[in-house]
Amino acid sequence: MRIRLGCRFDLNLPQPTPMIALLNVHFSRASDLEYPDHLVTTPPVPLTAYRDGFGNWCTRFVAPQGAFSIGTQAVIRDDGLPDVQPPLSLGQTPVQFLPDETMPFLLGSRYCDTDILSNEAWRLFEHTPPGAARVQAICDFVHNHITFDYMQARSTRSASEAYREGVGVCRDYTHLAIAFCRCMNIPARYCTGYLGDIGMAPPYPPGDFAAFMEVWLDGAWYVYDPRNNMPRIGRVLMARGRDAADVPMLQSFGQNELAGFEVWTDEES
Repeated sequence: MRIRLGCRFDLNLPQPTPMIALLNVHFSRASDLEYPDHLVTTPPVPLTAYRDGFGNWCTRFVAPQGAFSIGTQAVIRDDGLPDVQPPLSLGQTPVQFLPDETMPFLLGSRYCDTDILSNEAWRLFEHTPPGAARVQAICDFVHNHITFDYMQARSTRSASEAYREGVGVCRDYTHLAIAFCRCMNIPARYCTGYLGDIGMAPPYPPGDFAAFMEVWLDGAWYVYDPRNNMPRIGRVLMARGRDAADVPMLQSFGQNELAGFEVWTDEES
């Protein structure tokens, strides 16, 4: 299938403000794009880009004082299949045999405070079978434990706070599931991307970005989505890191006001 996707941020800035944007489709899907998803700003400003330590494409610029917008759009080819789910019998790799590149995703991070959650994770999941069955048990628990509520979103909420408060948005589901996985010695990394409503029954909520995770099991990374807790069609990765602190859509080095925000992910005929 072909998916038309894109986003736009409208900002008001009291002064010229340096920013970093992570708004491009991840390089692993770049060959699926029908044309490059270049960032476009109004008014136009010079853009420079670099790869961060996780391989994400980051764009630097200085937004001028006043009204400013930045966005992108593209059409991407997709196989139209749901997320690949490993069999529940798939095991997990003992820590001593994990590849070096997975180790950062086994440690605590800004929003995934494993030191606080470790004892509770072992209490909840110690008797689940190691591997995919344990990851699914974690996703089932998080999916049922947290109540989704946009009005309760908070950018500073950690995984332990999400567990204690029992409310949040997709990033909170993901942070808590990642933290539980890491506590159980399963590498897990935070992902952000596009996820529309392809294959789902209406009514549809307003478009937004999605947070989900990738978990290392027996030699490969697998997608898990504790917020939706089911395989979905048309998921498009944008960036990945240890948690949301590594992959902000827009990182502003100064005050700004969000005046408008739009995300779209639609199947093309």
